[in-house]
Amino acid sequence: MYDFLWNLASFVVALGVLITAHEFGHFYVARRCGVKVERFSIGFGPAMWRHIGKDGTEYVLAAVPLGGYVKMLDERVDEVPASQRHLAFNQKSVWARIAIVAAGPVANFLFAIVALYFMFLIGVPSVRPVIDSTIAGKAAESIKIREPMEIIAVSGQTVRNWEEVNLALVSHIGDDNLQLTLAPLARLQGDETGNRDYRLDTRTWKFDPDKESPVTALGLGVMRPGILPTVAQVGKDSAAEAAGLRVGDELIAINGENYSSWQNFVLQVQSSPGKTVELIVKRQGEQKRLMVTPKAEKDADGNTIGLIGVMPESAPWPETMRIQLEYGIVDALGAAVDKTWQLIVVSFKMVGKLFSGDVSVKNLSGPISIAQGAGSSATYGLVYFLGFLALISVNLGIINLLPLPVLDGGHLLYFLVEVFTRKPVPERVQEIGFRFGAALLLMLMSIALFNDFARL
Repeated sequence: MYDFLWNLASFVVALGVLITAHEFGHFYVARRCGVKVERFSIGFGPAMWRHIGKDGTEYVLAAVPLGGYVKMLDERVDEVPASQRHLAFNQKSVWARIAIVAAGPVANFLFAIVALYFMFLIGVPSVRPVIDSTIAGKAAESIKIREPMEIIAVSGQTVRNWEEVNLALVSHIGDDNLQLTLAPLARLQGDETGNRDYRLDTRTWKFDPDKESPVTALGLGVMRPGILPTVAQVGKDSAAEAAGLRVGDELIAINGENYSSWQNFVLQVQSSPGKTVELIVKRQGEQKRLMVTPKAEKDADGNTIGLIGVMPESAPWPETMRIQLEYGIVDALGAAVDKTWQLIVVSFKMVGKLFSGDVSVKNLSGPISIAQGAGSSATYGLVYFLGFLALISVNLGIINLLPLPVLDGGHLLYFLVEVFTRKPVPERVQEIGFRFGAALLLMLMSIALFNDFARL
């Protein structure tokens, strides 16, 4: 229940901030263009709070925080007194209307810059993207790893941590190939003599983001710190909990064999679905004997395996692997602009790949997934929550630019037609477009919600 409430609260905060930024863009430019704004609402439904400003605008905070709107004076919607016709949206030039409508998505992009600026100003703890192996049968199997190698660029785009690597890789889904630039982990700063470029054939590269990352799907073995024989987490209602295993227990032996590695331990558990196994653990200096029966579950390939529901403790990352993405007051702005541009480019590419079929509609996420992401990022701290806000803000801006008549992009499409034809698109045509756009948007939202429930 706590996780649900935390995710919900984080979701409401995130959505409220992003919607406010989007609608303020419309509001601000409309006012600058001389349009009278009648209502500025955050949320839909009954008003929880309202205030009439000195400018005559009604400011509303509504009960359903799933959107917002700016109601402008418009002769197409209501009757407008002759004395106020010059303040109506529809009386403004087509370029003014384009500016007002485009201001929402632009505000989302600007908000992303601001969020990332403070994120880089605070500093982002990161880990260098180092690989120590490749996986047979995958696109990267042609790379022969003899020592730990750091990924420093993906198709010419510099990367510094795993988040940037994943973002760069995702943009190449559906492409015929991509290039990885690797460097020895122990290289001196500025020394490029050991750098190696590898061209990978990615025509058959596919991955399910619910099951694996683009890194492992490509066949790259991520270098990780050592795994300690200490239990760090025990799942609720798991076989381990039922057997009395506790956080902090040190694994000594399983079925009479001394513990050698976490990998071997997992293999023995997985090979014993429904069969009781004997564990010897050390707890507060004393050895204890526990009998645990792994629960039988199906893996991704449909095989029956045993699971007991524990996670091991990892050794800390060595200092040579840690980096801090932190900038000064001036440099942080440049980094934020560059990062926002990367997010915009990747988002546009993903939309294109979605419609081309290179990316499955199963990858669409809805409000449940967004709420979980908001809660997780907020749990990790402010710097990660700011990064999450920036990502969702960019995506909100991109979605609103899609040429669907119910979205800002659809209105912009009509206005561009008006620019070239020098007359507005007939209202009958607009009405048909709105209905088509609403149906398509509803279908996409339904698919996203279905995917959300399937992931629960």
